[in-house]
Amino acid sequence: MLENPTYQAANTAAPIVEEHFARHLEEARKKGEMDLAPKPDARAVAGIINATFWASFRPEEGRFPKISLAYLPPEMARQPLVFEHSLPLTAGVLTKLAPAVERPEIHLGVWTFGDELRVWGATRVIPSFCFVLEDVEPGLLVVKHRRLDGFGKYANVVVLKGEQVKVIDEAGTSLPDCPALLRALLAFTAAATNGPHHSLNVLVQLSASMRAQGHGGSLLVVPAGTERWRESIAQPILYSVTPQFSRLADLLRQKVDYDDRREWEIDLRRAVDMIAGLTAVDGATVINDKYELLAFGAKIARPDGMPPVDKWVITEPIVGNVPIIVRSTEHGGTRHLSAAQFVHDQRDSLSLVASQDGRFTVFAWSPCEGMVHAHRVETLLM
Repeated sequence: MLENPTYQAANTAAPIVEEHFARHLEEARKKGEMDLAPKPDARAVAGIINATFWASFRPEEGRFPKISLAYLPPEMARQPLVFEHSLPLTAGVLTKLAPAVERPEIHLGVWTFGDELRVWGATRVIPSFCFVLEDVEPGLLVVKHRRLDGFGKYANVVVLKGEQVKVIDEAGTSLPDCPALLRALLAFTAAATNGPHHSLNVLVQLSASMRAQGHGGSLLVVPAGTERWRESIAQPILYSVTPQFSRLADLLRQKVDYDDRREWEIDLRRAVDMIAGLTAVDGATVINDKYELLAFGAKIARPDGMPPVDKWVITEPIVGNVPIIVRSTEHGGTRHLSAAQFVHDQRDSLSLVASQDGRFTVFAWSPCEGMVHAHRVETLLM
């Protein structure tokens, strides 16, 4: 029997999650999409969250579990590993299985058999819009789903931290009503048009890779076809790239047949990880908005006559978020301050900043507010 969750945030999040998946699956079907995942109902969602939450606090041989669970029947998984006897979905079962599935992109398969949630095995391949719950650390869970084209970072839906339930703001309603700012930041948080790959958002992939390496770093995204960005960089640039490195841009322009898709994805991941890896070098990495690499290790410098940034507005892509204005000394360190200064002086650019503690901030200029806007997006990248 499905029991009532003792983790109350599971009950809060479950109907929100059910509505999200129902809406996206219906929209996908109307577009003629096939091979979609089953819709999770609120009872199943609450049960999976509850069991995983309590499992997240139970170390096995001194290690806390890191588990990813996918809600689907075994026949909808591709080449699944299926247990001869399915297991009840309990905190104890998840704790014992966690060491076997803690590597990336391996999910424990969960399904409702009769009136009971059971773990039936494991899988690496799941359908589009499949409900996934990831245990990030004790008490921190993320509800996410596989994107429609199946590539790259999964789309986050809800983040649960203790009793906090953070619902991801897909439509940008948490942002000020400022068209220029919305264009800049929604290009980051929503699917973007990248040549023939319309649902692939390269900025999300770059950001996730930057955050995953754990070193901290800065990535500047400047307009193509202009050298004005150099006015805000100390000269000479030690690691300037000539000609500009266009491997990532070339891959995004390719039209890929189905048979070649897997090899293309591997090449794209390598190109993303290479550029993200350069951000670990002291200084900033610079790419243009066509994703061509221009420089790395660049030192941001305030041009003569430009005032220093002394404050900015902060938002988070969470439903109900309220913008706050902070002084530059109250948010981040030198890396954040220099990234904000760059956007203040180069107002058609973006600055992406990864902190070693996992925080991730996108800086953009807001003409409506007349100041730099800092959008905290680590909830999208977990």
